[in-house]
Amino acid sequence: MSIENEDLSGYSMLDLFRMETREQMRVLTEGLLLLEQGAVDAARLESMMRAAHSVKGAAAIVGLEPAVRLAHAMEDVLVAAQEGRAQLDASSVDVLLGAVDLLHQLAEADGAAAPRGNRIAAMAAALGALHGKGNAAPPASPSTVPQPTSVPASPPAPVEPPSAPAGSDELLTLASQARLHAGQLRPWIAGLQRYKRHQRAVYEALDALQDAIRATGDAHLADLAQRVADRAAPLRDTLHRTIEGAEHYERQALTVSTRLADEVLALRMCPFAEGVHGLPRMVRDLARGLGKDVRVEIEGADTLVDRAVLARMEGPLYQLLRNAVDHGMELPAERTAAGKPAHGTIRLEARHRGGMLALAVADDGGGVDPERIRAAAVRRQVAAPAFAAELSQAELMQFLFLPGFSLKESATELSGRGVGLDVVHDAVHGMNGTVRAESTPGAGFTTMITLPLTQSIVRALVVDVAGAACALPIARVEGVRRVAASDVRTLHGRQYVDTPGGGQLGLVAASQVLDLGDAVAGTDLVLVAIGTGRERYGLVVDAVRGEQSLTVQPLEPTFGKLRDIAAAALLDDGTPVLILDVPDMLRSIARLLDDGAALRLGLAADRLAAAGRARRVLVVDDSLTVREMQRKLLAAQGYDVDVALDGADGWNQLRGADYDLVITDIDMPRLDGIGLTERIRRDPRLARLPVMIVSYKDRPEDRARGLEAGADYYLAKGAFHDATLLDAVRDLVGGAHGDRTP
Repeated sequence: MSIENEDLSGYSMLDLFRMETREQMRVLTEGLLLLEQGAVDAARLESMMRAAHSVKGAAAIVGLEPAVRLAHAMEDVLVAAQEGRAQLDASSVDVLLGAVDLLHQLAEADGAAAPRGNRIAAMAAALGALHGKGNAAPPASPSTVPQPTSVPASPPAPVEPPSAPAGSDELLTLASQARLHAGQLRPWIAGLQRYKRHQRAVYEALDALQDAIRATGDAHLADLAQRVADRAAPLRDTLHRTIEGAEHYERQALTVSTRLADEVLALRMCPFAEGVHGLPRMVRDLARGLGKDVRVEIEGADTLVDRAVLARMEGPLYQLLRNAVDHGMELPAERTAAGKPAHGTIRLEARHRGGMLALAVADDGGGVDPERIRAAAVRRQVAAPAFAAELSQAELMQFLFLPGFSLKESATELSGRGVGLDVVHDAVHGMNGTVRAESTPGAGFTTMITLPLTQSIVRALVVDVAGAACALPIARVEGVRRVAASDVRTLHGRQYVDTPGGGQLGLVAASQVLDLGDAVAGTDLVLVAIGTGRERYGLVVDAVRGEQSLTVQPLEPTFGKLRDIAAAALLDDGTPVLILDVPDMLRSIARLLDDGAALRLGLAADRLAAAGRARRVLVVDDSLTVREMQRKLLAAQGYDVDVALDGADGWNQLRGADYDLVITDIDMPRLDGIGLTERIRRDPRLARLPVMIVSYKDRPEDRARGLEAGADYYLAKGAFHDATLLDAVRDLVGGAHGDRTP
């Protein structure tokens, strides 16, 4: 962090020394890593030499003699390199980086924690040995040269991105409240505009009255009406000026409050590079400890990131880089044999995309074979063989983020790719972000993370649920759809709609998940798609208000963690809104469904008027036993039931009578249940008639075939019992009595 423009009046000389040392050590570290890669020019060497010189002078001012000695020795080495008296190779960089670490410890240490004198003397001697070092000079003895930092087993010391100024959270809250209050002028101005319209109507009536009086020729009344008009005239101008002034004040207040909020947010932001400058050094040391050569390239170094986001992403980024070095990158000989450069490259990228922060960690290592993930998922019993066989590559990559998941195949094998990635997943999801991975075997592995730009302001989709306003972070919303209630189908008691891509989107009522009551939908449904892969649902809400930027207000700690709720906020009109915790909601949905909870909607098409004839059902099955069992069961509940011997018989009956529901088997002579269903869907009069398939065939392909033909419900006879059939019938057509479905 640059301190040139900082107010330094409140800092001690030692504080200033520490701040300067951190900045100069960063310059030295970056320069040494580039020097090791052969990418250092004279200007870079000059800046490194000036950095060592600055630390020497600052250390002298605060009386830190060991730091003066060490910085002076580093300066001598760099001057020798500038003058061509020393050639700095990898072993020289090891020594210089060790000196950087020691200088940092000297600057930050307090009393007894300071490095001992023998360490400083040994490092100064090692630096002195580099002065005249040429290309042919042998490397210094390990016994005399302090070695660089050992391979870290845990995250390095915090990178410490510059913290936001004290009180910035409170300032942001106040700025948000100022903007809210400015916005509340709008209803008042709208009220004045209504008053203006009423006033205009009064003036028009007064004009009409004057015209009527003039027609009578009554001079006294005419004079009286004119005096009333003259006294009322200034009121029109006064109201106009009041409205104009209020609108001008509103614009100014909104502009100032918005600028204030933007400035406070800017105080919380810092360039991406400031929070990750220590990671290239960490990767370099880790790789050297493993006999590998790995370099880090940072793209988007100037991308502005919320300091709080950067601090919380430090651990996940460390884990991704360590995973890439440890499990992704090959040894130099292996890379050369594969036609790659001997050194590996990890690209760390930060960009703003669509109002979000997009991070990517991409390496050019060995990558991951998706088939290994598939086999590991089956071996570790996190996916059944049949289920695993159907998974796409994108779905397979998600297994790497499961706790404890790795690709090792034996107890003696080193842990493989995937170890620790659950930490990344949890941290990203805890910030309302998403993470996914891509890999090309032999070519590399990429992890892509999408996060809100700041944790203080969240871009959210505001919806109504059971009359209450709720907000879902945009990063968690997969899409919004409006579908007709008639497009809803039911399978094994769960409702779904078909998606444009040919898949299915399970429906759940948001009001039921949030314990706000049952949902009764109209002719159209508003769906908010959340989740990914197999855990993707269409959250049915009352209405979508639109997107808003909300200032997050944390809930009081006394409440503890509220299920499905992340935080609170105020809408632009002052309405309080709860920000939903989407990952928590997905867990709640899965738990409720596993417990057998009915998260179904009461569709308007299923809610028929109580008065009217009994619902008429046609049962089509070539088995006498099954046919009669179903007829008696339904008739006992009050349904009017007809039967057909096979598909052809059923088709003939459908063409000559009106039915509310068809229940059909699949395997039947003359015309099977699939063919019957297809004919029903092609017929304009019958196209909307609910069809339920009841069959012994229970394979996924059989169910898919029946639903593709147009069936609304598929029930397996193997899992059949009375209550199951009756529940399914009620889902499709309601109770036994009611008016004809439109």
